[in-house]
Order: sequence, then structure tokens, then C-alpha cells
Amino acid sequence: MITLSKKLKEAQQKGNRNETSAKSIKPAVSSIRDQLLVKELADAGSWKGCELTFPDANVLHNFTICVRPDEGMWKDGSFVFMVSIPEEYNMKPPVVKCKTSVWHPNISMAGDVCLSILREHSLDGSGWAPTRSLKDLVWGLSSLFTDLVDFDDPLNIDAAEEYRNNPRQFRRTLELHLYKNLPS
Repeated sequence: MITLSKKLKEAQQKGNRNETSAKSIKPAVSSIRDQLLVKELADAGSWKGCELTFPDANVLHNFTICVRPDEGMWKDGSFVFMVSIPEEYNMKPPVVKCKTSVWHPNISMAGDVCLSILREHSLDGSGWAPTRSLKDLVWGLSSLFTDLVDFDDPLNIDAAEEYRNNPRQFRRTLELHLYKNLPS
């Protein structure tokens, strides 16, 4: 992250020295994306209940978010989400996939995530907008395990039906998944 920030500053300084080099290093769409990410990730350390990991320190647009809820049914679980930021960010939402097997009505067994801010277009206005940021994404992912659980409009229909028909069994199945995913 620091490396990319330094490179962006150097490119800006070179661009200010003369007109020709400014044209040759005019930022591409991905550079704009990376500049936005540098700004947004500056306060990532203060995001409660989650941890960001970058497999490559020079690539800010692919990373993981580990969410550890401290309340609710999924308390003490650890859930890893792979995040890919498209070049058109922040006009387009991040692409998110859950890498942890979890019994959840809004997360499919294949790892697809149903979260309104991940929708590019939304009738109710709760989808992605250029005014949103990674902080909103982190809040949304964390909230999936507390107050945004939706059993009425599920992605994982089996989990939602089990909760409605047999809440006791749902909790047992949930605990099996939680114990399976605990770090050793």
C-alpha cells in the first residue's frame, strides 16, 4: 500500500515538471481507481471487527476482508471475503465472494453474497453509488452477521427455510459450520 502511494506521488510530481511528461503519464482508469483506494484504505486500521489482507502489497484492487462478529448468531466466527475492485470503481461496486463455508441466508454455499450495496442498480436506491466507499462495504459485510440478516428474501433458500421451520436445527447446523471454520 505504501509502495503504490509513493509511486502515485512520484508520477504526480513528474507531471508537474513539464507538459509533455504530464500528457504521457495521464492517469488511466485503473490509476484513478488506485488513487481512490489509497485514500479510502488510509483509515482501514480503525474498521472494527475486520482485518484486510493484501496478497500483493503493490496491488490494492484485490484483497481479503476477514470479518469477526462480536455479537449475534455468528459471534466468534471468522469469515473471509475475497474482494476485487473493478477498473470502473467507484462507478461500479466491488465484486465480493465469501471464501468461508457458512450457513447463512444471504451467503450461498458457493460463496455468492446478497448485499444491496453490491448491486450496481437497485430499485430502492440502496445499491452501489459513487458516493459509497470501502468503509460502506466493510460495514455491510459486518452487518450481514448482525442486523442485516434477511430470512425473507434469501440467497441460500435452504438456510432460510431451516430457520423458519426449525430454528433449533438451524442453530445446530450453524454451529457445525462455525466450528469447522475456527482457526486451529
